Amino acid sequence: MENKRNRWSNLYLVLVFVVLYAPIFYLMYYSFNSGGTMHKFEGFTLEYYREVFQDTRLIIIVINTLVIALLSSAIATVIAVIGALAIQRVRSRRAKNTLLSLNNVLIVSPDVIIGASFLILFTIAGVKLGFSSVLLSHIAFSVPIAVLMILPHLEEMSPSLADAARDLGASSTDVLTKVILPVIRPGIFSGFFMALTYSLDDFAVTFFVTGNGYSTLSVEIYSRARQGVSLSINALSTLIFLFTVLLVAVYYVLTTKKAKQSPAEPAADAGVPR
Repeated sequence: MENKRNRWSNLYLVLVFVVLYAPIFYLMYYSFNSGGTMHKFEGFTLEYYREVFQDTRLIIIVINTLVIALLSSAIATVIAVIGALAIQRVRSRRAKNTLLSLNNVLIVSPDVIIGASFLILFTIAGVKLGFSSVLLSHIAFSVPIAVLMILPHLEEMSPSLADAARDLGASSTDVLTKVILPVIRPGIFSGFFMALTYSLDDFAVTFFVTGNGYSTLSVEIYSRARQGVSLSINALSTLIFLFTVLLVAVYYVLTTKKAKQSPAEPAADAGVPR
């Protein structure tokens, strides 16, 4: 009975992955089609990949997207650490739940409403639409995501760690940098990468707050797709997907290697000044 249940579970998992990845592989397959369409494969070509690398404007947009994603994720993660520490120190359950609810507003709100709200805010405040407006909006919607990744690690941390550090003469800065931050480091990295993913993927909010002469990859792909099917979009999407797979593979190898070389130390000894 158990084996039968496992077989059905494995089959269901395979079907889920097929549904998720089949469109991506379909897109990748036709990025090599010399026929210029996604209906009939006529021959192998790298023409559309050459178009991507020869398109200076597109390369600049890719760089803009990476700069916005990395910068907004880093700033949002720092703010999220501060916010998570503040929420964790609130003793009143009602106040803490209120803060968490306010933190989650940007996550559950529709992207169109968030984008329109940012557009109105920047217009009233006189902020010129472009790099600054996109960066500020990406920071704003990335902070709640990072907080949700960091806060559980703070909640799981034993209060005795900080108390022991203070008893040993550690200052508040030492407690933060040598005890708390090392313990919640996995949450910080998770928050950063989640914020990075959301920033790279975002279209709706970015569409509202980009100005003339400045664009990100998601907005550019949307604009090109409206003009008609172009297999250069397939080629660009394939390169981005392969780059993402490479990053995930490198991250997995590094974390696995680190876990094998550095067995976990007792939690009570982590970061306590000596």
